[in-house]
Amino acid sequence: MNFKTLVFILAGILTVPAFYAQDLTDVVRYSQDNIVGSARFRALSGAFGALGGDLSASSLNPAGSAVFNDAFMSVTLTNLNIDNDTEYFNNHDSFSDAYTEFTQIGAAFVFHNPNMNSAFKKFTLAFTYDKTQDFKDDWAAHGINTNSIDGYFLSYADGQRLDQISAFPNESFSQAYSEIGRTYGSGNQQAFLGYESYIIQPNSFDDDNTEYTSNIAPGTFNQNYIYSATGYNGKIAVNLATQVKDRLYLGLNLNTHFINYDRITYLQESNSNNGSLVNNVDFENRLSTIGGGFSFQLGTIYKATDNLRVGLTYNSPTWYNIQEETSQYISTIRNENGSNINQIVNPKIVNIHPEYELKTPGKLSGSLAYIFGTHGLISFDYAYKDYSNSKFKPEHDLHFNEQNQLISNELKGASSYAVGGEYRLKQLSFRGGYRFEESPYKNEETIGDLTGYSVGLGYSLGATKLDVTFDQSQRDSEYQLYNVGLTDSASLDSKISSFTFSVSFAL
Repeated sequence: MNFKTLVFILAGILTVPAFYAQDLTDVVRYSQDNIVGSARFRALSGAFGALGGDLSASSLNPAGSAVFNDAFMSVTLTNLNIDNDTEYFNNHDSFSDAYTEFTQIGAAFVFHNPNMNSAFKKFTLAFTYDKTQDFKDDWAAHGINTNSIDGYFLSYADGQRLDQISAFPNESFSQAYSEIGRTYGSGNQQAFLGYESYIIQPNSFDDDNTEYTSNIAPGTFNQNYIYSATGYNGKIAVNLATQVKDRLYLGLNLNTHFINYDRITYLQESNSNNGSLVNNVDFENRLSTIGGGFSFQLGTIYKATDNLRVGLTYNSPTWYNIQEETSQYISTIRNENGSNINQIVNPKIVNIHPEYELKTPGKLSGSLAYIFGTHGLISFDYAYKDYSNSKFKPEHDLHFNEQNQLISNELKGASSYAVGGEYRLKQLSFRGGYRFEESPYKNEETIGDLTGYSVGLGYSLGATKLDVTFDQSQRDSEYQLYNVGLTDSASLDSKISSFTFSVSFAL
């Protein structure tokens, strides 16, 4: 391998375009929490803020670990099933996927104060891992549209010089795509893909040309859009809690967050319109995201009476550092002089975008629980999170400043409610819950309200407990295919069902 080849390969890997792809969807994706964790926690739909005595509950309200009397550990396995029904221009598609994974593990260690005269009865140190959000999602939408993908490439090309969106003579697509991204940014890369695939054509072939037309004639377009995502958002919490006298519990969580998100979108478009040079387009985009963050929680539980408990929790914002990588591919079939010509533009370049910061909104939660002695309990949780307080940083960056303005204009505060109950019959526990979460968008058609329910069963073997839960949630949303040009949306009806199994035991 010669030096020139080595430099080219490194350039392909280390391309850093001066362009940012972050938008509102990133804010919402990384700000939302799902009801995940132990089977008992999920069985009550997460209504555990005033109860404690469960490691996932301690991740919700850090004072909850102080309810333990002895050291405690739990492990959770979840079988997840995702059903997506889509509608795109009156055409319906359905897609289902299922998989199994570990979603929670943790341990709490209880230290009783030997000083009987101290107000602090005991201290708890706990370590927990909870998957807070699952990004796995697969669906497809197809329909007949009067808008073409050509609008996407025209939006990026108009106003750009031809020599800034095209390959030089004897320059490969990989070299040109890499250099254009490095010099002019990802927007010019999109125009490059449209030009080199013959979708768009300059009004003149002079280098200083800035106006373009489409080689796809108006008419109708058969479109098939495929979306596939994997990944998760997880939280590791270090928990410190204490019991003060007989009625007050206080706690603190120091949380480390991490993001791992991968997405592939693929558009197939075909047409038979009169005068259309290009009749088929295949356009693929890949995104890979990793990130880490920090947050803290302060919580308290107070026994107002022997039966009534009140909980309050403050979740700080989460401060993330995020890095993204993208890659693209396009191919077209055009008809020239009666012959079909397949044009493939596959740069094989990974664009590494500049690291950015994201502050997701904080959350305030209030909880009430009533304990019916040894017979059972009922619990209610309320939480409020203002998504419009999210921020991209650095704020002096023009793109981030624009996105922060959109966040303020299009996102809003959202309330969530959860109610759960448990009835005990000897060694058996019967559980159920319901939850409701408002949309974070002012236009609630973008993402609708979420509703969910849960049922569960627990069996006590003394120091060891076995729990199983079934829960299901449903939410409607509108997914916009592209930010510019082809901005039509597919309607999604998403239903997520889970079977969760936990084993917990005193240490």
